Amino acid sequence: MARPLIHVRRVHAGQHQDLVDLWVAHRVETGASPEATARMVADGTVVASLQRPGVIALIALADNGPAGYLVLSDTTSGVFVDAPCVAVDQLYVSSTWRRHGVARHLLSAVAAHADRVGAEQIVGHVPAGLREANRFFARLGFTPTVVRRVTTPGALHRRLAGAGEQQASSGTLEQLLRRRRSARVRALQGAASGLGGL
Repeated sequence: MARPLIHVRRVHAGQHQDLVDLWVAHRVETGASPEATARMVADGTVVASLQRPGVIALIALADNGPAGYLVLSDTTSGVFVDAPCVAVDQLYVSSTWRRHGVARHLLSAVAAHADRVGAEQIVGHVPAGLREANRFFARLGFTPTVVRRVTTPGALHRRLAGAGEQQASSGTLEQLLRRRRSARVRALQGAASGLGGL
């Protein structure tokens, strides 16, 4: 079987439909509700996200049909670091086209973009639970640098309130134990002074 002809192009305004279709397949494949996914497409959230400043969407066409997409952003590697960096936010290849070099073609386009903008690093945001994707990025020389942990504001408020209560109760317990030790020391000193009079 001949290798497919793979071509990567940037997605411009008004050309989002193939990428949106792949995004829907990606979301559903990773367990998102088809209804919620359809709502995000219908209300324009997906296209609006792709049109944010600094966001670049690439689509891979294999034999002239959509095979995968990649979304990247131009950024810096940290708040206090001025060095430009390119971040791969999402990478997806349709199940039909996996193991045909589609992801490699998309990442080659990222490397070329990084060279053009003078980026010193390329960062891949890979979900921790996707072992195969993590192995793929590791084979290409991506090394782990930070662990991103995620929570909701409500959960953080609850945890912080719980930690505060735990610290307060632990402080109260500590005070109680201190008072008991002091009382025991006083009792022993009183007993010793009473014995001294014998």
